[in-house]
Amino acid sequence: MRVLVPVLTKNAIDKKVAEVARKISDDYKGKDLVLVGILKGAFVFMSDLMRCLTVPVKLDFVCASSYGTGTTTSGNIKLTKELGLDIKGKDVLIIEDIVDTGLTLAYIIDYLESFGPASVKVCALLDKRERRKAEIKIDYSCHVVGEGFLVGYGLDYAEEYRNLPEIYHLKL
Repeated sequence: MRVLVPVLTKNAIDKKVAEVARKISDDYKGKDLVLVGILKGAFVFMSDLMRCLTVPVKLDFVCASSYGTGTTTSGNIKLTKELGLDIKGKDVLIIEDIVDTGLTLAYIIDYLESFGPASVKVCALLDKRERRKAEIKIDYSCHVVGEGFLVGYGLDYAEEYRNLPEIYHLKL
């Protein structure tokens, strides 16, 4: 039996996203900012975040996966959608739903840096440090979480629960 335990309400998420957007807008005034969302999970967060920004942005997405249908990373990272925009000389902000082990994000950072951007920084909805395996600097974080498998607001379990407007701890 699956049980959903509330972690963050929609109201709390909205406040945290707006707060991070203010910081990003201040830091990127007058810069050529490109948001690169990591699909599939980051699209909900990225959509809300970009509407709160007060600086112009360009958008692109990459798709990487290492989970499949389980709750732990396979360690096997697959890039299934490559970058479409030219980011050479531009400031890139990676938008991620959750940073867990950090392995996928480290792979994406290396991939994006190969295109010669002016900078690459990271914005994560959730910073989950319990299983971190890669040294990752998260420049902007909405919320630090502890243990557990989280779903909702774009995060999934075997492609389910992404549509939930709040974030829950999924107990299997």
